[in-house]
Amino acid sequence: MYTTNNQKTTSYGNVTGESASATRNYTVDMRSDTISSPSKEMRKAMYEAVVGDDVYGEDPTVIELENKSAKLFGMEAGLFVPSGTMANLLAIMVHCSRRGTEAIVGDLSHTFLYEQGGASHIAGVQLATIKNKPDGTFCLNEFRRKIRSSDCHEPQTSLAIVENTHNMCGGKVLPLEWLKELVKICKEENSNKIALHMDGARIFNAAAALKLPIDQIVKNFDSVCFCLSKGLTAPVGSVLVGSQAFINEARRLRKALGGGMRQVGFLAAAGLYALDEIVPKLGEDHYKTYKIAEAIHKLNSPNIQVDLPTVQTNILLIHLRHEKLAGDKLAGRLATVTQKEIDDGVVADGNKGIVLKVSARDWEFARIVLYQEISELDVELAIKKLSYVIREYDELLR
Repeated sequence: MYTTNNQKTTSYGNVTGESASATRNYTVDMRSDTISSPSKEMRKAMYEAVVGDDVYGEDPTVIELENKSAKLFGMEAGLFVPSGTMANLLAIMVHCSRRGTEAIVGDLSHTFLYEQGGASHIAGVQLATIKNKPDGTFCLNEFRRKIRSSDCHEPQTSLAIVENTHNMCGGKVLPLEWLKELVKICKEENSNKIALHMDGARIFNAAAALKLPIDQIVKNFDSVCFCLSKGLTAPVGSVLVGSQAFINEARRLRKALGGGMRQVGFLAAAGLYALDEIVPKLGEDHYKTYKIAEAIHKLNSPNIQVDLPTVQTNILLIHLRHEKLAGDKLAGRLATVTQKEIDDGVVADGNKGIVLKVSARDWEFARIVLYQEISELDVELAIKKLSYVIREYDELLR
């Protein structure tokens, strides 16, 4: 996706070169698929939506989205909510209805890292973590050891949460056999049945990668949520699915959290459009992501690398293998245009500099995420910028 800006650019970190201050730059924004925005066709569907008051249960477009979602997932009912964070919190509140219980999650899960501790300070639920493996799973033997049920000194384990695809592990798809074994542990090995929730913010990416229907991936899970406003390009919203009794309680708690909405069918219409028109195209995002990964891999850089065989979906982690490199430094350099790179031909049409936005903190990696508005041309420009900067760093770090 291109945007233009007139912002003055400067050199960054150890990278030298004059500022290309007089140059208008093309920006390719790959920070997240949350950057995606509705197409004209999606906006038209929103404009034409038939609406009602959803708090009264009278919005026909919301009802259609909830029913369609439940059917896709093989569940009894669905609930449209403002965000994935709320969906996950509602699942925790319903499955862990007794305060002081415990949910087991991966230590790199979104629920643990990026939802402001809502499980504890709102739901009264303790999160116990297990170290995530690079593929997004965790050790099932350790999971067994984490389960607590009978000791009066301990919280009772009521819930396990997994994330699929796994964001911080680079869009990894959880293996089906691993999911089946986790279900077996929770449902068959324990007299105190442990509920299972899947944070499926990008579950449709997992389905596209596996080439399987959604209901086969989430089989025997008690609840699942998915996000409409990431790679599915809708402006707002997530859907939570589960049994009718689960959704009835989640609907009640949604009101307590301030999630009751009125003529929200305008937003639900975007979700319906996404399920019909965007979901079938997710494989294109995966292909473009792999294309970028392959280009980086072919550079054979000792300092900046990708794990090409494990690139599965629309998220790519760019690993930094030198002690002087950090994700935020690489991100800063990619967002900077120097006069030298302009002179060296690292430009878009019209001799415009290339600004590439990626997601990073002081991590040992930077992350890029693709979505429908990223074109083939955007991919080529991103590869051009990445290749130049990686070679530049390799030269500086020799």
